[in-house]
Amino acid sequence: MPFKSVILHPLAKPLFFILCLSPLLGIILNAIWGDLGANPVETVTHQTGDWTLRLLILTLLITPLRRWTGYSALLRFRRMSGLFVYFYASCHFLIWFLADHSLNVSSMIEDIIKRPYITVGFSAFLLLTPLAMTSNQWSMKKLGRRWKSLHQLVYVIITLGILHYLWLVKADYLEPMIYAMVALMLLLVRVERFKRLWTTSSRSS
Repeated sequence: MPFKSVILHPLAKPLFFILCLSPLLGIILNAIWGDLGANPVETVTHQTGDWTLRLLILTLLITPLRRWTGYSALLRFRRMSGLFVYFYASCHFLIWFLADHSLNVSSMIEDIIKRPYITVGFSAFLLLTPLAMTSNQWSMKKLGRRWKSLHQLVYVIITLGILHYLWLVKADYLEPMIYAMVALMLLLVRVERFKRLWTTSSRSS
């Protein structure tokens, strides 16, 4: 079956939903089987953080893929992917808030101020919140051009997320560096596109 037919298939979005949800299902099954290691809370916290970054990169990749392949139908999956980014980010935050601070806001704020990697991670979560809240047609119409400007914060968010990961790990920097390289390439692609648009606009004027 051609790729275009696959992404246009009525079952494509439900299947994509299941695929995005499968990491959480895997975590739940591992918890049931007692296969989360010596520190289950730390394992789940790290896994939800990892999947936040992975899905964020996937979300950012959809637009360049659409441009390179010409398959506009790929954009059908961008909003769902972005909302799953916020879902896993919320899980990541809530596990930390509950396990490390027992829902104590004062303790949480003190930790945010004290530890830089928490500061940047929490900042990324805060910036991600309005993007998730405005990921709907009503907000797009209401905000107009400001909607696109608001959602360009995603590049700040992924930078903060990668910094959060880099400052958290103590030895193995391979995975966060891979995320950083992919994010940098996606940013450079966007910058190059803006340069071409600016050049074309300048020549036409």
